Amino acid sequence: MDLYPLLRPLLFSLDPETAHTVTLKALKAGHATGLTSVLYPPIAGDPVNIMGLSFKNPVGLAAGLDKNGDYIDALAALGFGFIEIGTATPNPQSGNPQPRLFRLPEFEAIINRMGFNNKGIDYLLTQVKQSQYNGILGINIGKNADTPIENATDDYLIGLRKAYPMASYVAINISSPNTKNLRQLQQGNEIKNLISQLKEEQLKLQQIHSKYVPLVIKIAPDLSSEEISHIAELLLEFAVDGVIATNTTITRDGLNNHPLANEAGGLSGAPIKNKATLVVRELAGHLNGKIPIIAAGGILSADDAQEKLQVGASLVQLYSGLIYRGPQLISDIVNQCKTP
Repeated sequence: MDLYPLLRPLLFSLDPETAHTVTLKALKAGHATGLTSVLYPPIAGDPVNIMGLSFKNPVGLAAGLDKNGDYIDALAALGFGFIEIGTATPNPQSGNPQPRLFRLPEFEAIINRMGFNNKGIDYLLTQVKQSQYNGILGINIGKNADTPIENATDDYLIGLRKAYPMASYVAINISSPNTKNLRQLQQGNEIKNLISQLKEEQLKLQQIHSKYVPLVIKIAPDLSSEEISHIAELLLEFAVDGVIATNTTITRDGLNNHPLANEAGGLSGAPIKNKATLVVRELAGHLNGKIPIIAAGGILSADDAQEKLQVGASLVQLYSGLIYRGPQLISDIVNQCKTP
């Protein structure tokens, strides 16, 4: 029984950030009492094997929903094939001033300018240690807002070293529009230098911990074809393990002069679907199946997910779709996209 359609009007009557916290705390309480297993029975598996990992199904939770790893077990109980937590930065930070999260229900969209608000990587790892979850766990890392962009690699190396022992994979977030200058790390020599140093560190950590933890780069939907081609070349050159396409967009296409359209931040949800799909398609054309793509952006139905998989993705991730459609979306996608 899916209660979300009944609860959504109540949640949408609250401020978006308040609703976010209330929902997660209620989910955690429901999980502690066994309610989640009654409302959301286990989903039959549809395993996907990529990056040396076995995902029990192709539907994951995107980073940003559980920034600090406080709700891992409760979220996993909804049936996700994998969970990605974060974005975590080396030091705790409060993020941007409120209000910083906006719903546009008419367009099934969200605008956020959270700014990597989180309690820091050390807190997140404490939460991971305390969780019971034994599935695929991605840890998404970023840089602190007060770290100069020329020193950004230092923050990513700190995050990688700390996350490596406890992560199934580590996602490098260089595509949020809400940390000043962060997106320039996707361009020119900056991304080459960053990937080069991270891959070098990954191999050192492999020796130290006697295990290989895949490295995944998360990119923006606002890249030109030339930039996508350049990134694909670097992913292949340095044998990066995977790529997440995409983060939120800074464009406002299709919002038809909505009163909130001028709010600064990244747009997600239905309006970004085609833009994100195009990036997945272009990336897939360059990567030729050599590096797996995890698709995110505008997935609000099983058909949306299937489209991403058909153009070259191996897995999909949900965020806004979960807000608008609820947990039933997970099983809908798994059931429709099952491999024969």
